[in-house]
Amino acid sequence: MSTFDPVAPQLAGPRLLRQDWTRLTFIHWAVDPERVAHLLPPGTRPDTLDGATYVGLIPFEMRAAGFGRGPAVPYFGDFAETNVRLYTVDDEGHRGIVFRSLETSRLLVVLTARIASATPYMWARMRIRQDGDRIEYVTRRRWPGPRGVGGRIVATLGDPIERPSALEEFVTARFGLHTRYLGRTVWIPNHHVPWSLREATLDVLDDNLVAAAGVPGLALRQPDSVVHADRVHTEFRTASVIRSR
Repeated sequence: MSTFDPVAPQLAGPRLLRQDWTRLTFIHWAVDPERVAHLLPPGTRPDTLDGATYVGLIPFEMRAAGFGRGPAVPYFGDFAETNVRLYTVDDEGHRGIVFRSLETSRLLVVLTARIASATPYMWARMRIRQDGDRIEYVTRRRWPGPRGVGGRIVATLGDPIERPSALEEFVTARFGLHTRYLGRTVWIPNHHVPWSLREATLDVLDDNLVAAAGVPGLALRQPDSVVHADRVHTEFRTASVIRSR
């Protein structure tokens, strides 16, 4: 069984980005690692827990995003987002994530992220509504294609999780990402305190983002894990190149 330290290591080097993630619902399905291995960048492979890896669908709200040690960017630093992600490990032992897509309501964020880091941001119409312990996320992609993919998620939030399970730590205790940039696989570390997780129940799951991201059929079956987190502050530091065999 894979084990994770839920506390991120302290990072060296200059701070590139800082942001708060809030009102997140983590939805995950277990899959055979071979099903997603071809979707990962060179130098990485699916990270596994008890022989399975996971595909995540995570809608949330970005708040107070900013560069370096400067102030939060007005308007453009606050937006709704939904990402589809996979779980990775490289030969140097970095455990992280790979984004297959990231929907956001800010076109400038999409263009900047695609140019600066080749992160697959997509421009979408998005909405988050919360009434007490009931939260609703709606998204529809505008650009690039396939236009119109998205969906609606409604969840009811439950009690705090005092002691996260191995699976809950596997999909949330992630302190970096793997991505391709200028023909190389890079590792971008981040730091945040442990999540304060809550139980969550899905009332509605109408999604085709996961299928558009290369893993069809998952959203037709019940997820293997659903949890919620209210807020965490995170920082990103200097990237490093991952050597592939």
